[in-house]
Amino acid sequence: MTPEEFRRHGKQVIDWIADYLSNIESFPVRAQVAPGDVRRALPVSPPECGSSFTEILADLDRTLLPGVTHWQHPRFFAYFPSNTSGAAILGDLLSSGLGVQGMLWATSPSCTELETVAVDWLAELLGLPRHFRTDATGGGVIQDSASSASLLATLAALSRATGGVTAHAGITGRHTLYVSSETHSSLEKAARIVGLGADNVRKVPVDPATLAMDATALDRMLATDLADGAIPVMVCATVGTTSTAAIDPVRAIGEVCREREVWLHVDAAYAGVAAVCPELRWVNDGVAEYADSYVTNPHKWLLTNFDCSVLWVADRAPLLDAMSIQPEYLRNRATSSGAVIDYRDWQIPLGRRFRALKLWAVMRWYGADGLRDHIRTGAALATEFATWVARDPDFELHEPQVLSLVCLRPRWPELSTGEANDATTRLMESLNASGALYLTHTKVDGRVLLRMAIGSPTTEERHLREAWLRIREEHRKTLADLALERAT
Repeated sequence: MTPEEFRRHGKQVIDWIADYLSNIESFPVRAQVAPGDVRRALPVSPPECGSSFTEILADLDRTLLPGVTHWQHPRFFAYFPSNTSGAAILGDLLSSGLGVQGMLWATSPSCTELETVAVDWLAELLGLPRHFRTDATGGGVIQDSASSASLLATLAALSRATGGVTAHAGITGRHTLYVSSETHSSLEKAARIVGLGADNVRKVPVDPATLAMDATALDRMLATDLADGAIPVMVCATVGTTSTAAIDPVRAIGEVCREREVWLHVDAAYAGVAAVCPELRWVNDGVAEYADSYVTNPHKWLLTNFDCSVLWVADRAPLLDAMSIQPEYLRNRATSSGAVIDYRDWQIPLGRRFRALKLWAVMRWYGADGLRDHIRTGAALATEFATWVARDPDFELHEPQVLSLVCLRPRWPELSTGEANDATTRLMESLNASGALYLTHTKVDGRVLLRMAIGSPTTEERHLREAWLRIREEHRKTLADLALERAT
C-alpha cells in the first residue's frame, strides 16, 4: 500500500469509525449471533489474490459487525466501562503508524520518555504519593491489563520476600499470598504462574455488610502462617471489586502489612481513576503511606481505549531484581550508563507498543477538568439510578452503592432463594437477548444480583430511564409467566 493509497483508504476508515460511533445506538447492544456463525460466514482458506479496502470494509459491515458486542453503546451496562474516545483512537493510530518497538530507551527514546511523563502526570492527577514518580525511588509503567500488573507486583514481592533468591534458585519452602473472597481471579492466576500455587492463596474473610477485607482477620492469618513457617509474600487490597465495587480498608490493611513486613499491592483497576476528582480521593486512603504497588486502568473509566493499565511501585529495585536479564544482544551504551529506564525490565514480554501516545493524547485533549467532568457524570448518573431502585418496592438496592456501579435484586414473592436466583437469571437473559441493553450478574450471600455498570461517555439519563423501564417491565412479565407456570 503506497502512502497515497494509505491516505485514501485511511480517510475511509476514519469515516467508517466516525459513522459507527455516531450511529451506535442503532445497533443491538449485544451481538445477535450463535456460536460459530461468524466463522461459517468467512472463507475456509485465505485469499489467493488481494482485495480492495472497500471490499474489506464491506465484509466488516456484512460479516463481522453482526458479531460485535458494542462496548461503546450508551446502554452497555454489563461490565465496568471500557471507554474509548476520539483522542485515544487517534493516539493509538499514531502509535500504529510509527510502528515503534519500545523495549529499550535506545530503540526509541521518545517512546520511553513520553511514558515516564504520562505516568507521572497521571500520578499527579490521582493524588498519588511522590515516591511513585519515575524521577523518585519508584515509578510507573503502562501494562496491557491489571492482570499483568498484579503478576508483576507478585514477582517483585516474591523477590523482596526472599532477598532476590527466587530469581535465580527458584522457590523453596511455603510462600503465601493473601486476598479476600472478592479479590479478582487474576491474583490466584498470578500465584499459579510464579509458582506459589493456588493452595497457598489465602482467602481472608470479609465484612458481611460491606464485603471489604477484614484487617483483623488478616492479621490473625498472618500470625498463624508465620508461626507455621510460611513466608508471606504479598497482600492484595482491592479498591473497587469486580463484583460490587467494594473497597477494602487500605489503611488498616497497610498497618498490618507494615507490622508484619509484607508487601501491600493495591488493585484499583476500576475505581482508582475516580481520584482525578479531589472529592473522590477517599478511595485511595492509606495508599500513600502503605502501598508498595498500585494499579489502575485508564482503559476502564478514563476514556483511553484498551489496552492501557498503569502500575506504580514505591521502590523499583525489587521489580528490576526480579525481571532484569542482560543478554549481549540488548547491551548498549545508554543502558550501561544507568541513566535511562528500559521498560522491558518492567514487564513480562520483551517487546512493547508506544501505548503512552494514547494516554498522553487523552490527557492533552481533555485536560484535568474534562476528565473530572467525565467521572463526575458517571458517578452522578449511578447515584440517580440507585435512588430509583431504592424507591421501588419490587426491587432491592444492594448497599453500599459505590461510584458508578449499581447492584440490584428483583423481589420474587413466595420463591425460595434458589428459585429467586433462577428467576433473576431468567430476567437478565431475556433483557440481554432483546439487544436493548446488556447487564451482567453477581452473587452476594447466595443471592443473584444484577449489575448496572455506568460510565460510558455516551450514556445519558434518558438511556438509564429507558433501561429502568425495560427492567421493570421484564420483571412484571417474568412474575406473570412464573405464576402461569405454577398454575399449570
